[in-house]
Amino acid sequence: MAEDDVLSQMLNAWCDDIDSVPFPQFSELLIPRQQTRPRAKSPASVARVTNATRGTDA
Repeated sequence: MAEDDVLSQMLNAWCDDIDSVPFPQFSELLIPRQQTRPRAKSPASVARVTNATRGTDA
C-alpha cells in the first residue's frame, strides 16, 4: 500500500511539473519552401520502369 502512495506522489509531482511549463503558442507558422532536385536534361538518359514484369523501356 505504501508503494502505491509513493507512485501516486511521483505521478502527481510529474503532472505538476508538466503543467508548470506553458505550451508554446505560435502566432504564425512558417514552413520553409521545399527544395527540388534538378531534372535530367535528356529523357533518353533515364530508364523508366513501366511494369515490374516487363522490365524497363529506355
